[in-house]
Amino acid sequence: MTRAERSDLRKQKGCTIWFTGLSASGKSTIAIALEQHLLHLGLAAYRLDGDNVRFGLNKDLGFSEKDRNENIRRIAEVAKLFADSTTIAITSFISPYAADRKIARDLHAASGGEENEALPFIEVFIDIPVEEAEKRDPKGLYKKARAGEIPNFTGISAPYEAPEKAEIHIRSDKSTVEESVAKITEYLQSAGLIPAKA
Repeated sequence: MTRAERSDLRKQKGCTIWFTGLSASGKSTIAIALEQHLLHLGLAAYRLDGDNVRFGLNKDLGFSEKDRNENIRRIAEVAKLFADSTTIAITSFISPYAADRKIARDLHAASGGEENEALPFIEVFIDIPVEEAEKRDPKGLYKKARAGEIPNFTGISAPYEAPEKAEIHIRSDKSTVEESVAKITEYLQSAGLIPAKA
């Protein structure tokens, strides 16, 4: 069965919405709200995040740069499978390295062929100054990182390479969750990935 046939039968197009940003930027909060919104619209959507990936599929990985790279590679492969099934895959991971995000994007771009269009990959940059993220710090991670208790902590002792051309750029310290979900929804509508009435 071709992807187009599956899409026609399910009355939906698949894609991957890839959230990236610092810890405590609001990625998960917005991703959860987006998933709920899409499900309420009657669309198939599924969110992949640290809670459901790190303790199963990627439980063998640590937090070294090599393991982080492999973590993102596996997530990209799983998201692609969800998108290929005509589900809207929503990923919420810091994914600090531009090269890793490019691998995820290229994987989707290479999914096209004679019978199928490439799977859409929508990068959503949840942007926040590190100082603001530190103020939020719901899990106390920045405090521990500043104290040297967490090595290689993104934004403090490890780099975060911000996207230069994300499809959607949200300043989470200047937008509400509702406004952020509306912005993403409008993008999906304009791209023809969800019904315009949604």
